[in-house]
Amino acid sequence: MKFAFYTLGCKTNQYETQAMEQLLRDRGHEIGTFDEPCDAYIVNTCSVTAVADKKNRAVIRRCRRDNPQAVIGVCGCYTQHDAEAVKKLGVDVIGGSAKRQEFIGMVLAALEDRTYLEDLDNALRRREFEVLPAGGLEERTRAMVKVQDGCVNFCSYCIIPYTRGPVRSAPLELAVEQTKALARQGYREIVVTGIEIASWGVDLPGKPPVSDLIAALCQAVPDMRVRLGSLEPRIVTGEFCERLKHYPNLCPQFHLSMQSGCDTVLKRMKRKYDTARYYESVRLLKEYFPGCAITTDMIVAFPGETEEEYQQSLEFIRKCGFADMHIFPYSRRPGTPADKMPGQHNNETKESRSRGAIAVAEEMSRAYREAMVGTVHAVLFEETSGDCYTGHAPNYVKVYAQGEDLHNQVRNVKITGVCKDGVLGTIL
Repeated sequence: MKFAFYTLGCKTNQYETQAMEQLLRDRGHEIGTFDEPCDAYIVNTCSVTAVADKKNRAVIRRCRRDNPQAVIGVCGCYTQHDAEAVKKLGVDVIGGSAKRQEFIGMVLAALEDRTYLEDLDNALRRREFEVLPAGGLEERTRAMVKVQDGCVNFCSYCIIPYTRGPVRSAPLELAVEQTKALARQGYREIVVTGIEIASWGVDLPGKPPVSDLIAALCQAVPDMRVRLGSLEPRIVTGEFCERLKHYPNLCPQFHLSMQSGCDTVLKRMKRKYDTARYYESVRLLKEYFPGCAITTDMIVAFPGETEEEYQQSLEFIRKCGFADMHIFPYSRRPGTPADKMPGQHNNETKESRSRGAIAVAEEMSRAYREAMVGTVHAVLFEETSGDCYTGHAPNYVKVYAQGEDLHNQVRNVKITGVCKDGVLGTIL
């Protein structure tokens, strides 16, 4: 039978979709695309914002309209949060944000007898890490290894602790084993992913720090790049940096969660750090990993954010000098404390502040890329774009260079200029 997947949301969702695809392939089934006739369609949902929920519903409705005879299964954080809303859309199978193997089994069962099936647990009671097959983002180029699930930070704007449950960590030996297997399959880079990878180990015997895991992965595959997912700023200490600076295969790109550059807003968000502690992490990374790319996320127009607080955030991000940023206008998420906070902003304010922050982010990104001109970077090439091949440098800047048959090749490239979304280079 043929199955198609549609994935919304984070890299962890992407990882879990690839795992489900592999589970189906292992049973002899075929993976198709969402725009071709298939026996079943699976939507892996996100519920990080109300906007995400709206996208989920639109995809599910379109899928049911275009494929009235197919089985439609829906899983992920949206179903975990609001299964009744999904059920009303006429789907056949509902699963949550865990038990992916059981969910695939339900989809296969629904194909046999067309009976509605549903299996949801209480996410807050989860204690075991679900082992799934690791998979690739691009064919034999970049793959993901999920090392952690869950979050207990309970930020005031976020529903994820309720939909993903408490922290569960992959045993170090499992993560190493999966990484070595991906290296044997020909992948050149792994992305260490999870809901909050900085919390890896807190539920394991002895509560090992995440630096133990990162070091073990780097040592296990010295010829393979190791790229980290989002990091909580407080784990970046002198000890953390000193330990990891010795691994040349650790990609010098660090995505430090920020959300706001203003202390009073961070406090309302219930983040666990202030701007002084955050900047200390930035300083340490730049000291121990010269030229590294520090990237982040920022929410603008959070409830009650004044113009002065917004300007403080802009001043702070300029001070940090990020290589890249993702800017999000605050989106209300029913079920979170922030949804009931006073001072909710209108769309005009959200759009205006987004434009202002994006302009600063683009200015910093260009400055970072301009500083790369004249330097040499080992680029992992992935695909063609016009008459060029494109790939990513270790700092995750996109590189365009002329060449042939470069897929999954690592070549030294001298950077010669910048372009809209990356840099130009010449292969040495």
